[in-house]
Amino acid sequence: MASPLTLQDLGEDAVVQGLVEMLPTGAFDVLRGPGDDCAAVTIPESCRVQLLKADSVVEGIHFEPDEDMKRVGWKALCRAISDIAAMGGIPKHALVTIAANPKMPWGRLERLYLGITKAAQHHSISVVGGETGKTCGPLVCSIFLSGSIAAKDLVSRSGGRPGDVLFVTGLLGGSLANGKHLDFEPRLKEGQWLAEHHFPSAMMDLSDGLAMDAPRLARASGCGLDFATNNIPCAPGCSWEQAMGDGEDFELLIAVPAAKVESLNQEWKEAFPNVLLTKVGCLTEPDRGYLPREIFTEGGYDHFQ
Repeated sequence: MASPLTLQDLGEDAVVQGLVEMLPTGAFDVLRGPGDDCAAVTIPESCRVQLLKADSVVEGIHFEPDEDMKRVGWKALCRAISDIAAMGGIPKHALVTIAANPKMPWGRLERLYLGITKAAQHHSISVVGGETGKTCGPLVCSIFLSGSIAAKDLVSRSGGRPGDVLFVTGLLGGSLANGKHLDFEPRLKEGQWLAEHHFPSAMMDLSDGLAMDAPRLARASGCGLDFATNNIPCAPGCSWEQAMGDGEDFELLIAVPAAKVESLNQEWKEAFPNVLLTKVGCLTEPDRGYLPREIFTEGGYDHFQ
């Protein structure tokens, strides 16, 4: 008798897809459901859309047990902020849920909340509640974050078209090794600016690595994918393979129609002179382009593999 399938056998994307297929169909007010950076639902009698995001950090996975918990708290909230940024939105209200071992020192939890508070104040977010619970395992901090955006400016992963040019912000790779993953600044202003100026056809944040996330955007848009691997903006000391596969970069991946590229390059330099914007490839017809395993030695981060 064959052994039952495990989450490791399937991999994260297949697990998520299987769970999504079990869910009821979204109501009429759901504009974007599971599979995007955030869910998006209409606000009755309003020209704005509400964004909804849940995220979590797990001890031993997203941070080490001896880490400064204030930095962990910053990361916990900023991960969710990064997803709001990827849809061009403004973050608003947060709920925080903690599952902790009863023997955990109070000071450690206190510093976690100091980090969450620091991130909330910095980004004008109200922490409005949450939940605490017991676990005999590692610490888990889950964030639920709401936001909003003008309906006409909403950006998703699924709007890309063949011929669109792919850009990334910043430098990629080495985030876990150099500590950036605990101190990063979400590209919130950049995402809002891009959406307001209607440059992206599609956009997402890079949390699992360009090698994993770019194919997700391409699939959501019904496109193939091509890369200029010699153009990947690598962090100091990182190879392009590490830049593609390390993950935890929290930069933006942006698909831009070719007709808008010249204007974007010019206006970006004026708006964000200190933020690198690099062309890394393009979207193709769905039967063209590469599969990640054909060009990447590091495939990005998968929670179950």
